Amino acid sequence: MSENSSEDQTPDPARSAEKDPETWVTGDEPMTGPQKSYLETLAREAGRELPDDLTKAHASELIDELQQQTGRGQ
Repeated sequence: MSENSSEDQTPDPARSAEKDPETWVTGDEPMTGPQKSYLETLAREAGRELPDDLTKAHASELIDELQQQTGRGQ
């Protein structure tokens, strides 16, 4: 079998680097509908209020924070 088998070229999701939301090209756009919906659920569980004017990047960061707080991100 050659060294360049398809197994060797398959990306490992566990090793893929996540981009910092602050560096996203579209990070300053308003949060998406799915982000808002999920944030509303997380915020309700965490007893937190959400600002209405979150950007995609800030929504992503808040999702991470609230997942940690509620235990949903485990």
